[in-house]
Amino acid sequence: MPRLPVLVAAALTVAAGLGARLLWDGPVPKYAGDALYTVLIYTLVLLARPSVRPRVAALLAAGLSWAIEFAQLGDIPAVLRPVLGSTFNAPDLLWYAVGAAAAWAAHTLWLRRRPPGRPRPG
Repeated sequence: MPRLPVLVAAALTVAAGLGARLLWDGPVPKYAGDALYTVLIYTLVLLARPSVRPRVAALLAAGLSWAIEFAQLGDIPAVLRPVLGSTFNAPDLLWYAVGAAAAWAAHTLWLRRRPPGRPRPG
């Protein structure tokens, strides 16, 4: 996958997370942020490995998000807490899966699009 659309997706993901914090209070921005955190990890996976299959990228993004969440059961160094968090919250695991599924779906749709006049690969 070309890197420019992935960079745009990453920037839009960060903007959506910040926008959710500005527009809403309570659980909406918190859980939207969890899902978008995993979407951002998905885009970083794509930047590192542009040829990765959507399913693999989704599993990696969700798995890394889950690993970070479970790491919060231990002691996260203070310098890393703004990025990795500090408190385990089981519902976050669901929202990480939602984010991975949304990114997988968007990536799959992107790959299925085809320019006019070009046959679909067999």
